[in-house]
Amino acid sequence: MDTTVRSALASDATQAAESSDSAVHWGAVLAGGLAAAALSLVLLAFGAGAGFSAISPWSPNATATTFKVSVGVYFLVTATMSSAVGGYLAGRLRTRWSGAHTREVFFRDTAHGLLAWAFATVLSIALLAAPVGALLGAAGSAIGSVAGQSGSLLDTPIDAMLRPATGTNLSSADRGVWRTEAARVFGAAFQPGGAFSADDRAYLARIVAASTGISQADAEQRVAAAIDGAKQTADKARKAAAQLSLWLAAALLMGAFSASLAAIEGGGLRDGTWHYKV
Repeated sequence: MDTTVRSALASDATQAAESSDSAVHWGAVLAGGLAAAALSLVLLAFGAGAGFSAISPWSPNATATTFKVSVGVYFLVTATMSSAVGGYLAGRLRTRWSGAHTREVFFRDTAHGLLAWAFATVLSIALLAAPVGALLGAAGSAIGSVAGQSGSLLDTPIDAMLRPATGTNLSSADRGVWRTEAARVFGAAFQPGGAFSADDRAYLARIVAASTGISQADAEQRVAAAIDGAKQTADKARKAAAQLSLWLAAALLMGAFSASLAAIEGGGLRDGTWHYKV
């Protein structure tokens, strides 16, 4: 038989053998993703416990910047470690692809690591939605819930604005009504597209003067200080939410990269083609 014909038949046999195997070994992918998600949960729990033990809220070093950077760096470390373990398992546990080219095996191992990372990410979101939401909720509340509700970021400036003057004897019921009115004005002004008009400022000044017993001029100064303080607080919370979101995005990308690299190593060790350089 001619050599060319033999080569063609051998190539057809190789392609037939290769096509009989799935390019994705889902068992290995799910195992790696599950391991990555579980390790992420363990590392996050450990990080929360270690952070609460090491940092006191009354410590002068416990600043908002320190907290954001520490949390962001730990997100990166957690994503890298857990994703690397999951990707390695996804590559090491898959079966050999018979007849696949070396470059094709490299691509499939990379894809297995990426799929394991994706499964772990989706599973982690389902399991960690509550704790992560609690972590980001305080920062994000400045954008979505500044309408004067109890516990919102507007409570502090409104309380300071309506603090009664010394010796003032006013009904607590009246102060409660005035506070509700002031909170509504602040809440409407801090909604998207809202603003403090001249009438809003004058109305707030009258409320402050009536509820605290101070003069109209002093009430106007309190209103201006409360508005400036509320704007600064909301802006700080907005920036904190944006920075934490960027840290999370960086951690996710780092996790995808780590999982893909680890899967290549795991697959190479599985096939016996990985060699360490000493």
